[in-house]
Amino acid sequence: MIPHEVPWSWWVGFNLFVVVMLVLDLKVFHRHAHVIRMREALLWSCFWVGLALAFALGLFLLQGRLLREGILLGERPALEFLTAYIIEESLSVDNLFVFLVIFGFFRVPEQYQHRVLFWGILGAILMRAAFILVGTAVIHRFHWAIYIFGAFLVYTGIRLAFEREKEIHPEKNIILKVVRRFVPVTREFHNGYFTVRENGVRKITPLLVVLLVLETTDIVFAVDSIPAVLAITRHPFLAYTSNLFAVLGLRSIFFALAGLMRMFHYLGRGLAFILVFIGTKMLISRYVHVPIGLALGVVLATLSLSVLASLLFRKRTDVPPPPPQEEEPQSEGKRTAGS
Repeated sequence: MIPHEVPWSWWVGFNLFVVVMLVLDLKVFHRHAHVIRMREALLWSCFWVGLALAFALGLFLLQGRLLREGILLGERPALEFLTAYIIEESLSVDNLFVFLVIFGFFRVPEQYQHRVLFWGILGAILMRAAFILVGTAVIHRFHWAIYIFGAFLVYTGIRLAFEREKEIHPEKNIILKVVRRFVPVTREFHNGYFTVRENGVRKITPLLVVLLVLETTDIVFAVDSIPAVLAITRHPFLAYTSNLFAVLGLRSIFFALAGLMRMFHYLGRGLAFILVFIGTKMLISRYVHVPIGLALGVVLATLSLSVLASLLFRKRTDVPPPPPQEEEPQSEGKRTAGS
């Protein structure tokens, strides 16, 4: 049997599934803007994690058939997917701190946060898909690139380990500076619309500015996370699906953990160790084979110890609390909703 890539029907089917879930999320379950409470966020988090685990189980049940048919997903596709998913989700959870800072800086009302995160996730999906396809193509064509990715992950992990505090300055974002200079922006959020018309002039709302800041920030996140996933699996389909499942569940996890982020102050140290570990795994891959099961065990053990240490040795952090809800002032000028 000649090995071949994953059938295009798999790609089409998975992407259709993602589109259907996003439409249901926006148009059915979150059709009306409202504050996401802890219980709702936890239920949605369990739902998205459950879908990812079900997908991994499906890969496990099909792995014998995949080998017989010569489909290029490796000997243990379920384990590769699960490890990549956990690493990506872990790195995403650490970045929730940045979301809190951005929402706090722009004073985004809680009932609009889900909307901006939804469209932010959609943009992140497109960017990460491009990064994964390019990254896997580069590694397959130029195998030496794996050492560059590995060295970058080791450097990133060491830098993260010695960072005293994560300082985020949304006001320095280049997109924000350009928008404020060249585009008229309203003062109010206008019921969660991204653009409105005031006195005959089309303007954007602060919510669209927040979305643009989140999108540009996610590029920085992807630069760290995509090489980390490619260190676990070089199969585009596994890297793509694990990344998307992690990103899709990020919104729910954000609302579930937003009030608890200040407790996990050792998570950054744990993630630093994980980045150094998988970066080293890439650097020595030609000489030493690290089993995927061992890699998954190291990742899970590190995350568990980081959370346990955070709970046992607590300290104060500067994570800003969620912005208070305020009644939206009415604009004096005549306006019509845009989008």
